[in-house]
Amino acid sequence: MPLTIGVPREVFPDEKRVATIPDVVEKLIKLGFAVAIESGAGDAANFSDDTYRAAGATVVGDAASLWAQSDIVFKVRAPSAAEVELMKAGSTLISFIWPAQNAELMQQLAAKKVTVLAIDSLPRTLSRAQKMDALTSMAGVSGYRAVIEAANAFGRFFNGQVTAAGKIPPAKVFIAGAGVAGLAAIGAAANLGAIVRANDTRAEVADQVVSLGGEFVKVDYEEEGSGGGGYAKVMSEGFQQAQREMYAKQAREVDIIITTALIPGKPAPRLITADMVKSMKPGSVIVDMAGEQGGNCELTEPGKAVVKHGVTIIGYTDLPSRLAKQSSTLYANNLLRLAEELCKTKDGIINVNMEDEAIRGLTVIKDGEVTWPPPPLKAAAAPQAAKPAAPVAEKKSGHGHGAGEPMAAGTLAIMFGVGAALFWLIGAFAPVSFLSHFTVFVLACFVGYMVVWNVTPSLHTPLMSVTNAISSIIAIGALIQVAPPLEGIAEGRPSSWILGLAVVALALTAINMFGGFAVTRRMLAMFRK
Repeated sequence: MPLTIGVPREVFPDEKRVATIPDVVEKLIKLGFAVAIESGAGDAANFSDDTYRAAGATVVGDAASLWAQSDIVFKVRAPSAAEVELMKAGSTLISFIWPAQNAELMQQLAAKKVTVLAIDSLPRTLSRAQKMDALTSMAGVSGYRAVIEAANAFGRFFNGQVTAAGKIPPAKVFIAGAGVAGLAAIGAAANLGAIVRANDTRAEVADQVVSLGGEFVKVDYEEEGSGGGGYAKVMSEGFQQAQREMYAKQAREVDIIITTALIPGKPAPRLITADMVKSMKPGSVIVDMAGEQGGNCELTEPGKAVVKHGVTIIGYTDLPSRLAKQSSTLYANNLLRLAEELCKTKDGIINVNMEDEAIRGLTVIKDGEVTWPPPPLKAAAAPQAAKPAAPVAEKKSGHGHGAGEPMAAGTLAIMFGVGAALFWLIGAFAPVSFLSHFTVFVLACFVGYMVVWNVTPSLHTPLMSVTNAISSIIAIGALIQVAPPLEGIAEGRPSSWILGLAVVALALTAINMFGGFAVTRRMLAMFRK
């Protein structure tokens, strides 16, 4: 019998997101599931009960009835103690859980003999898991919204302007942390016209910062900051001291600071001290995206926007919820992809396969047994070492040449002699008409080689440009064959089968050329706004 997916209304204060949307409901039903949603669950995200009914979901009037009939529960926030009591034994919960910070909740869920998949525990280093990565989806929304909140609190434009009323300098924005949220903030701030600077302990993100229009500010201290699972690691005291000095300098210069630094299972690192806040210009803004874990700024008050020392410090903990419709859509799609992995048979029955690395990483409780933390991911098999090349035999005097060595003068003279003899034979015995074609062929090979390999690619690979150049040469040759002979010249008319081949060649090369340009335009359009 198909299982029922239940979607309750979120009870966490000020949470506006919903765990699925009407468009996704239709796809869940195609997987064989029945879908029930609590009345009003999508109202705050602008999804009415009627839209869910139209998509095929059953709208349930109260939370207790919904939890009682749900075999699988989709949620955004971790369940409250009251919601845990409503769960039926043997059901499955898919939600943000944060098991490292919620040990008591884990014990309560285990006591209910349920299975829990924590969407925040997904192994993010698995490429096939990216479609289910709700952390990345929500971080991108948060980064964008952080810039909007900063712009709202800031007293002037982000972009510089010169007007009759005076000159407006561009805002200077510093972003601490260039993960997903930081990169989204860099892109949004740069698009608004600000001068954007960013820093991260992971040196490899510098190119990403520059590609989005920012400037990477490096700490004057050499230490690698990449940690496991795509996160940064805790740095040494020496690095942290050098980093604080760099942050202090940026605080004096910039107008807006956005902090994004978080390490799973640990309190948010303190990056911005009270003294740094005092040094900032009056009217400056700090958006602390780590407010829910204590904040990166010493003066942050989680969930609030406060003004201290003339600086507005925003510590909102519901940034994704402030773009509820967009966040709900992305999150619902993440859960849909997870449902597809759990129900590959499309019969409405899920299989929590503990042999699957992605599913195993997500599963923090299985049938009442706590399975978190998961075992380390299996390391990818190391490529087999290439067999050492056989040593090159020493060249004997007067016999051949070794690899990479210039050709012997005697061998080169023989090759030129053979080539000259072949050309003499062709010139002495070939008909005049053949000689003219042969001359054109030789020149075409030389000119074609020089032209084709100097074609400037219009995409990141020269393949399309080179194939189009070759096709152009083929098309010209085919046109010469199908063209009528000059007036008064009867000889030289190609036979019917040569004419047919020329027509086919012309048609195929035209398809290749125009198709190549069409594909190139479509690929380039993906990178245009």
